[in-house]
Amino acid sequence: YFYRSGSVKHELTGIPLNEFLLKKAGQTWDNVIEEDATFDDIDEPTIKKFLRKAEDAGRLPDIEGLSTPELLDKLHLTKNGKLKRAAIVLFGKDPGKFYPNTFVKIGKFDDDDFTIRFQEVEDGNIIQVLDKVLRTLDYKFLIKNISFEGMNRVETLEYPVPALREMLLNALVHRNYMGAPTQLRVYDNKLQLWNHGTLPV
Repeated sequence: YFYRSGSVKHELTGIPLNEFLLKKAGQTWDNVIEEDATFDDIDEPTIKKFLRKAEDAGRLPDIEGLSTPELLDKLHLTKNGKLKRAAIVLFGKDPGKFYPNTFVKIGKFDDDDFTIRFQEVEDGNIIQVLDKVLRTLDYKFLIKNISFEGMNRVETLEYPVPALREMLLNALVHRNYMGAPTQLRVYDNKLQLWNHGTLPV
């Protein structure tokens, strides 16, 4: 397969070729069945956490008493009793066993963009990684503003937690899992979040 850029013809290889073939077949990466995965690869504590959050939010009615296979089928994460890639990324015990770049790299950088002071890597499924990254930012990367309410000391992060959560969720959900891992660069006065993804067309 080839594509033209100006007057030059280029061969499609690697990730762009995979994306082209999936699109031609009317598929998306996350909707493909993962033949090597079984329900033993699904993390039950993550399923339970997801169900608690869904119940708190008043979503997903009629899920009480469903088994894990039934729940995943209701969420369209299985086909003919087999797990789709999205099920592994969302609820897998070890998504990195199937897809090596599902982790998030966090680095603390100087303003010159090149000097890195320290870094961390957080892995797991999307639900686990979201909590792990927020916890790591809280403990190690972000400054806490201190104020007092009467005799009580109050600590708040320099960025609102809901904004951080929304930013991370977008980066984890809207990305290409065939590409490089999600990267978060922390500076003294800004955050930069990058993922291997493109805007929908």
